[in-house]
Amino acid sequence: MVDEIARYSDADLAEFKEIILKKIQKAQADLDLIKSAYMNDLNNGTDDTSPTFKAFEEGSETMSKEANSQLAIRQEKFIRDLKNALFRVENKTYGICKVTGKLIGKERLKIVPHATMSIEAKNLQR
Repeated sequence: MVDEIARYSDADLAEFKEIILKKIQKAQADLDLIKSAYMNDLNNGTDDTSPTFKAFEEGSETMSKEANSQLAIRQEKFIRDLKNALFRVENKTYGICKVTGKLIGKERLKIVPHATMSIEAKNLQR
């Protein structure tokens, strides 16, 4: 009796690698954009010399900086997860559910290329 496929083929892994590399590139560009927006929040223009609504503007500016900081942290985690997925592609363990040991569906991996659990395993967690 033939066992279930233990891993994805090299051709499949190459396809996933391409998807992951594109996602990393886009995610890095997004992170750079977030960071540049955060850095621009730190400018010392004449806006901060006007006493009008200064307290309100400072509060709003602080919230914006915090939001950008949180976005940057999430984006960095996403990039790290994608790089870990790339490592799994290289060592040919990519797409294997860490809970069930079965292959994660191709469609799921195309949408969420850094997934480490199948839908079945995710549903078991609930």
